[in-house]
Amino acid sequence: MNFLKLKKQYWIFAATCLFLGLSLGLFIQATDTEDQKAKQGFTQSYQVYSIELPAELSFANEKISLQDQDVLERYDRELLTNVYYQSQMLLYIKRAGRFFPTIERILKEQQIPQDFKYLAVAESGLQLVVSPAGAAGYWQFLDKTGKHYGLEVNEEVDERYHIEKSTLAACAYFKDAYAQFGSWALVAASYNMGIEGVKRQMKSQHLNTYEDLYLNTETSRYLFRIIAIKEVMENPEKYGFHVPFNQLYKEPESVTLIADISISSLVELAHDNASNYKLIKWFNPWLRKPFLNVSAGKTYAIKWPAAQVQNSALATKLSNGVLRLSDLQTDSIEKTDLIGVITHQVMQGETLESIAKKYRISKEIILESNQLNPSLPLKVNQILVIKKVGG
Repeated sequence: MNFLKLKKQYWIFAATCLFLGLSLGLFIQATDTEDQKAKQGFTQSYQVYSIELPAELSFANEKISLQDQDVLERYDRELLTNVYYQSQMLLYIKRAGRFFPTIERILKEQQIPQDFKYLAVAESGLQLVVSPAGAAGYWQFLDKTGKHYGLEVNEEVDERYHIEKSTLAACAYFKDAYAQFGSWALVAASYNMGIEGVKRQMKSQHLNTYEDLYLNTETSRYLFRIIAIKEVMENPEKYGFHVPFNQLYKEPESVTLIADISISSLVELAHDNASNYKLIKWFNPWLRKPFLNVSAGKTYAIKWPAAQVQNSALATKLSNGVLRLSDLQTDSIEKTDLIGVITHQVMQGETLESIAKKYRISKEIILESNQLNPSLPLKVNQILVIKKVGG
């Protein structure tokens, strides 16, 4: 009886092992098959190609030969880098739909070659970025250089982020550099390392062509990066980029609000006129604070979302796409030309809210002006800077 029972258990165990073995074998075989299919699919379908290079390049109608092996390799590196960084190139092409019309118009008016629009792409990717060195905006101006070329740069207004004004400033730089070099290629190189830097290298090496100069790694790549970006953006389908016209980013429609008086709260001004602060900042990234000082005799042109105007009190004031802030009646502005700066000593029992109410400004302005942490209470005798419209 025990023998039969053991025999039965043995056959059950053997059958179970056989089943598991077959299942494991089928699983391993299936896995091997899937792996083989994946490997076969990869080797048959995934292809990466080197790119045939031309005999010469052109930048601003100046020819650059690729007969020199060093020059050829420098350009090849930039072309491959930009072609195979597909997501970045797609965004370049899309953003160009929004910004190139403005840049092209200004370059034409200032008699600067159109190829320089690709310099802006190489500098910032047409984004509002800041470099580790502090260069900012579409054209990546340093604070000092921007001011030298007429841009206003301070806590409230930074025109390095103003597409029209920064493009005009860049054109002024290009003209100055061209007067020094007589070569647009060297003008572009100087944008990366400075006019004096290029002049020193030309003098020390007894050469006056970009492709022949021995330069630092970044500058030696710089012009070829611009030319590579130009090549792909002008011939996207040649390199496998397909962006339908309706997927290009569009230049948003706007009207011009002439700020001829100060604005104590851009947040409230937007809210009072069927818009919001986010949109105003998106249209005007050069506005760095939620308020705007306007000195006597000065004006600022603020882009206002056209779609919002028709649903706001601004519609009745609009004339030929322009309206003046002084024509409006709103609590966010006062009839004055200057926001004064005063100080306030915090007294016992005063809060941020009570002080803001006293001076008829927002808490945000006090926080911004004094770099305060909103989660910390004010201290008695603490001195606050108050920026306020009117007296």
